[in-house]
Amino acid sequence: MESCYIEGCYIEGALKAIGGKWKILIIWAISQNEVIRFNDLQRKVDGISSLMLSKNLKELEKDSLVIRHQYNEIPPRVEYKLSEFGQRLTVVLKSLGKWGYEVRESQKQQVPNGTFPEILDEKILNKKSK
Repeated sequence: MESCYIEGCYIEGALKAIGGKWKILIIWAISQNEVIRFNDLQRKVDGISSLMLSKNLKELEKDSLVIRHQYNEIPPRVEYKLSEFGQRLTVVLKSLGKWGYEVRESQKQQVPNGTFPEILDEKILNKKSK
C-alpha cells in the first residue's frame, strides 16, 4: 500500500486492520447479531469460504476487534462478538452504508457532474441499518 502524503496518516493503519474483501462484512454481520456462531456467521457473509472466514476472524481477533469464546463442550461450540474497540466501528460502518446507499441511488439517477442529490431521510437510513 502506498503511504499517505501526510505524515502519521491514520487511515493507512485503519485499513490494515479492516481492509480486504471480507473484514468489514464480517464486522457488520457480528454487530447485527451481538454474539454469533461460526456457521451462522458464514451464512450471513455471502460467498465466504470456511477457510477465509477463519483466517479473517483470527486477524480480527489479533487486532482486538473481535472476541472469540470457545466452550469446552462436545460438540465444540465457538462464539464471536465484537470487542468494545470493535463496537466503535459500527458508527463508521453506518456512515459508510449511508454513503453506499447515496452512491447507488445517484447511479440510478445518472447524475452527470458527480454531485449527490439529497435523497436520504434519516428515518429511511435507520430502517435499513437495523
